[in-house]
Amino acid sequence: MADSNGIAIGNGAATDPAPPHETFDTILVLDFGSQYTHLITRRLRELNIYSEMLPCTQKLADLTWKPKGIILSGGPYSVYAADAPHVDPEVFKLDVPILGICYGLQEIAWHHGKNVLAGEKREYGRARLNVHPSETQQAHVSKLFEGLPNDMEVWMSHGDKLSRIPDGFTTIATTANSAYAGIAHEEKEYYGIQFHPEVTHTPQGGVVIKNFAVNICKAQQNWTMEAFKDKEVVRIRKLVGEKGQVIGAVSGGVDSTVAAKLMHEAIGDRFHAVMVDNGVLRMDEAKQVKETLTKGLGVNLTVIDASERFLGLLKGVSDPEKKRKIIGNTFIGIFEEEAKKIAKAAESTPKAGKIEYFLQGTLYPDVIESISFKGPSQTIKTHHNVGGLPEKMNLKLIEPLRELFKDEVRKMGVDLGIPADLVGRHPFPGPGLAIRIIGEVTPERVQIAQQADKIFIEEIRNEGLYDKISQAFAALMNDKSVGVVGDQRIHGHIIALRAVVTTDFMTAKAYKFHPDFLERVAERIGNEVQNVARVTYEITSKPPSTIEFE
Repeated sequence: MADSNGIAIGNGAATDPAPPHETFDTILVLDFGSQYTHLITRRLRELNIYSEMLPCTQKLADLTWKPKGIILSGGPYSVYAADAPHVDPEVFKLDVPILGICYGLQEIAWHHGKNVLAGEKREYGRARLNVHPSETQQAHVSKLFEGLPNDMEVWMSHGDKLSRIPDGFTTIATTANSAYAGIAHEEKEYYGIQFHPEVTHTPQGGVVIKNFAVNICKAQQNWTMEAFKDKEVVRIRKLVGEKGQVIGAVSGGVDSTVAAKLMHEAIGDRFHAVMVDNGVLRMDEAKQVKETLTKGLGVNLTVIDASERFLGLLKGVSDPEKKRKIIGNTFIGIFEEEAKKIAKAAESTPKAGKIEYFLQGTLYPDVIESISFKGPSQTIKTHHNVGGLPEKMNLKLIEPLRELFKDEVRKMGVDLGIPADLVGRHPFPGPGLAIRIIGEVTPERVQIAQQADKIFIEEIRNEGLYDKISQAFAALMNDKSVGVVGDQRIHGHIIALRAVVTTDFMTAKAYKFHPDFLERVAERIGNEVQNVARVTYEITSKPPSTIEFE
């Protein structure tokens, strides 16, 4: 069904042909709510093995593809509790290798006899793992620790433990506190380990993961950004068709820039990049983005100034979820309006097809953070690229970066020929400064946030620290504080500076600036930004906080 301007009407769901798990060997990670689960997927990707994460409640009957192997993650629960999450029993009938990590080990044991109980003492932190020689004639049993020393350092984080070895299993590793720190089935390729190989605190954990994925699951190590890029270009062309057109949201950030360049590579001028100035961008952002994309990358870009429209809708709104919904809904409305204009202009060109797709730069961490299932996890926030859009859309989504982590997107950007300074640019959220301005968003408050942020980033660059920091910005707090400007007391704004280092944006730590640097930034903001009485530096890690303030 289509309207009079040829704009496809649908629910926003696009059935993409040949997703990565159908073209690359894939290890499926089932999440039981561990803070480390995403690291398992990351470690596999670093080995050039494609991996996807799904909640532990995933029904195998609903899975349309077969993984090369399955990893059961850790989790904060006790498998013997009445409300404990459990994997679909069909997992053990799939006839693929299985590795259980921490809670995952206990889940395997629970499925094979329920021999799990609370330990007399917790085992948290570093431990010495003693690898046992195989006590069985089955060659596969010792493959998990192949090439590793008999004594090695590992990271533990558990309170429960196995009460005895499950029937059909043998012990392959122990620690001083865990008699069954590693187990393996004597006939099937099922393995369980009590420690966490995915964290850097287990120095040789990567070898354990590689042994499972490569030596046991026989997964090919062919997941590279160059290979994915080539397959994605073909996939996009097949999805869009020979005449189809795509309209795309761009912001100038790494994600949207890479997505736009990839789309342009696939369908050329049939991709229409559009930037909406929503009034909560960084200072001079719209002007800089247009120059970068048009002159630098050859992407045809239309800039729409909708700042008054957005700020009008945000007036009086303080709730962060409402801000996200307003911005997401308004974005889609404006894009649909622009798509109709482009479609109408194309009517005079008989060879032109319909605009059916809306490009969005969703990344895999966006998807992971939006997964919610009863028990192990909960949605922390509605992500601006996943949950903050209208349920009914007049354009179907196309998300070529949806399976990628941030570092993978940067690698793809390099493969696409995007300049290093653009590929290395810090992320900027879809809702923009609206979620860095705590409370109501007004033109005056936007200007304060823009000016403070500009100063902070300038000083970071001047100090040569920009590439050492993953994300940095200035946020405007909702409260005010007493200050002194000249001989007068003021009741001024509070600016909070935030800078973090991370590899995957799922966990992050505050960057440790020298105090002299922070003093210089605070002095500049206090002198150059009107009505600012106080500047602070926020040091909370993720978790427990998020990187953004809202």
